[in-house]
Amino acid sequence: MSEMALWQKFIRQGQRIVGLALRPMTLGVRVIALDETGRVFLVRHTYIPGFHLPGGGVERGETAVASLRREMEEEGGLVSEETPRLIGFYHNPRHSRRDHVALYLVCGARQVKPRAPDWEIAESGFFPLDALPAEATASTRARIAEYLQQAAPSPIW
Repeated sequence: MSEMALWQKFIRQGQRIVGLALRPMTLGVRVIALDETGRVFLVRHTYIPGFHLPGGGVERGETAVASLRREMEEEGGLVSEETPRLIGFYHNPRHSRRDHVALYLVCGARQVKPRAPDWEIAESGFFPLDALPAEATASTRARIAEYLQQAAPSPIW
């Protein structure tokens, strides 16, 4: 493991420990962000494997929608004029027994500034819903299948 990867893993673990100590429940947001052609935007982080729907933690004093818009901009340079629509709420026990995720749908997302790879995001882009990258996570695939009504909704992320 490279020195940079080890440092990133250490920071991420520290964030989890602090979060668990300060918050009895954690809340995150994720988005199925579709462009005008119906492709979905995915990100590949440097600190966990696979492609994921963009998102992150809701900060203290922040609404879920404000958090979602912030994460869209930070992780992908994405904007949309459409109001995000809540389409699911999940328990995420793989992250923590206290973690929950609100899933939103945004259509007409567009990338106003390309996201260069950095210490957090290794790769990102729009992908056809029927041709997701092989590295797309099981949760990412499950949420997209639910959105497409190809699978029954699950309460677990």
